[in-house]
Amino acid sequence: MNHFRKLTAGLLSLAMLFGITACSMPKTGDNSAEQSAETTTTTTTEATTATTAPPPPPPDIRVNMLAVGDNLVQTKVYEAAQAAATGGEKYNFAPLYENVKSYVQAADVAVINQETLICGGDYEITGSKLNFNSPVELGDAMVELGFDVFTLANNHMLDKRIDGLESSINYWDGMMDKYPILALGAYRDEADQNRIRTQEVNGMTIAYLAYTEHLNGYSIPANSSVKVGMTADVALIQRQIAEAKEIADAVVVAAHWGNEDTHVIRQDVKDLAQNMIEWGADVVLGSHPHTAQSMEYITRRDGSQGFVYYSLGNFISAQTDNFNVVGEMGTFDLVKNGETGKVTVENVGCVPVITHYDAGYANLRLYPYDKYTAQLASAHALPYTHAYPEKAKDFGMNVIDRIIESNIPEEFRRLAG
Repeated sequence: MNHFRKLTAGLLSLAMLFGITACSMPKTGDNSAEQSAETTTTTTTEATTATTAPPPPPPDIRVNMLAVGDNLVQTKVYEAAQAAATGGEKYNFAPLYENVKSYVQAADVAVINQETLICGGDYEITGSKLNFNSPVELGDAMVELGFDVFTLANNHMLDKRIDGLESSINYWDGMMDKYPILALGAYRDEADQNRIRTQEVNGMTIAYLAYTEHLNGYSIPANSSVKVGMTADVALIQRQIAEAKEIADAVVVAAHWGNEDTHVIRQDVKDLAQNMIEWGADVVLGSHPHTAQSMEYITRRDGSQGFVYYSLGNFISAQTDNFNVVGEMGTFDLVKNGETGKVTVENVGCVPVITHYDAGYANLRLYPYDKYTAQLASAHALPYTHAYPEKAKDFGMNVIDRIIESNIPEEFRRLAG
């Protein structure tokens, strides 16, 4: 605040006041006159104005994030990693993901839904429907690829029953001891579930939560302390989002929901997404349908907004329908206003990602859209396109483009590298 002060002093001399005579004025020519002289002196002091500018507000904080869908490591996927292994390795997953590595590593934070269990120990490696357990080499490869956050809440958590889930929790706890990563969605007990996972990135604190719609008909035994967040438990979700908002600047929620093999988004999924954003989630990352679905900003009652990807589809898989091999890599910035502290979701994008394999599932690997070609598309060995002409389903760049145009709004499409 600026301050200003002005002082004025006046001195008046009166002739013949209290016997004091006035000064004589000098004569002019032959005439002399005695005059009263009134002399007024005014002294003004201008105080200098010192202006101290307020300090500028802190700069905005920006965190760039990448999110991918289901890492669905079916039998043909880990067999492709076996085929790529050399020098005594059992599995080498790196070549399968090499074409998308630059996208993952460019992000400040990369999030993946680890669809299949990684149990470790003596559990059989399996990759068939309703019975998944991936080799531990997969987890190491995903960390090496650059993923920072692993969401585990999905319908395959009990594929190896409760003992397998507990073993998987042990595996991920060990990984978090070795690497600066987070794994969430499966918890040892209630206290562990209530310990909300956070990370500090570029000076911003981000909290993560994860929930699943179902467990393929299985349930956690009554005598087990293990906890899994369910999308039906809206009281838990609302409470945890509120608690996360208290301890973090931004809240990211992973939701494993919806119907499989469809681009149609159920109304109850939209309703829950609206509620999650209203309760304080900044971004919702959907998975489970194994198809690319739409995305949008959701406006809260106070006018602020969050963002939802309803389904990111598959990241990698060996599925056999054209709609299963086109997934999404979501990209966005979380921006914390330096002056207000409020977080906005900006620069939202979506990069299509294609799982390709040759005849016999050879050379199974991922491609971002800008690296995929019409020649590759024509050679894709989708069984329903080549092996079973009576069930033939179109595939080619025209099909890929149709899926993209129908499910990724134009404003969010990122087709060039």
